Amino acid sequence: MQTRRWMLSTAAAAAAGLALPATAQDFPSRSIKFVVPFAAGSATDALARILGESLSKSLGKPVVIENLAGASGILAAQNVARADADGHTLLITTNTTHGANQSLLKSVPYDAVKDFEPVGKLGTITLALATHQSVPARTVQDLVAYAKANPGKLTFGAGSSSSRIAGEMLKSLAGLDLTYVPYRSNPQAITDLLGGQISLVFADISTTLPQIKAGKVNGLAVSTARRSALAPDLPTMAEAGVAGYDLAAWFAAFAPARTPQPVVARLNQAFVAALNDKATQERLLAAGIEPEAGTPAELRAFVPVEIRKWADIVKAAGIQPE
Repeated sequence: MQTRRWMLSTAAAAAAGLALPATAQDFPSRSIKFVVPFAAGSATDALARILGESLSKSLGKPVVIENLAGASGILAAQNVARADADGHTLLITTNTTHGANQSLLKSVPYDAVKDFEPVGKLGTITLALATHQSVPARTVQDLVAYAKANPGKLTFGAGSSSSRIAGEMLKSLAGLDLTYVPYRSNPQAITDLLGGQISLVFADISTTLPQIKAGKVNGLAVSTARRSALAPDLPTMAEAGVAGYDLAAWFAAFAPARTPQPVVARLNQAFVAALNDKATQERLLAAGIEPEAGTPAELRAFVPVEIRKWADIVKAAGIQPE
């Protein structure tokens, strides 16, 4: 498991100690809405609900969760980009909307940089590879051998860009012929995996692990370069024989562009405090999420780098924009 990185950064700590301008003292004046681009039951939804409880207490106003799943997060991203720039509507999202979409889609109707005000990074998560019981493979090597012997027979479902690219990376690096099946969100893909409608899924470990532990699906590996402390028996894809495989998803909060900086600063302070709270950390880790606090400036610099990184991954996997 990666080193836990939720500790308050020096810059964030300095910001937390500053007195906020008067414009932030009146914030929030009503309930805050967290818009989530994936369905209830997803890792992003779990993150939003856990942090929402904390911010509701620290900011003194209710936090409402609105799930706008589908269209690779476009619906949710547009909803927030068009919202009032007053800090009361936030996008709790992942690298899907602010990293991968820019390469996976021919046209993205929002600008991941210009249309949003970065609030802060929130965490990272590992993906796990799970297969239906009917697939005669108990290891990644078995899966690769079976897929090569049965080209085009296996299907993989994905309800996020991370899941999609994880499957495409397996195809590319192992030289497999797998059929991609899109979903609005990963919980729906897991439902169909349980029912045998698809053969395999790469999905956040918080979604896959309960089914793996219950013996309902077979867990073969994790997507990151290091094993997960939540599932130490699962090898990494690289350990399992797929050299060069390393993929992790991240979470962050964004406000609409032109949200006043004092408001952004107060929101960041609230998120940082939540991510440094031991009880909140434990709940996030139990959901498979590694908390990671950061400043708005760090997130602003991070997004363009991620867009370029995911573009390289998409190109290497041979994915054609849709």
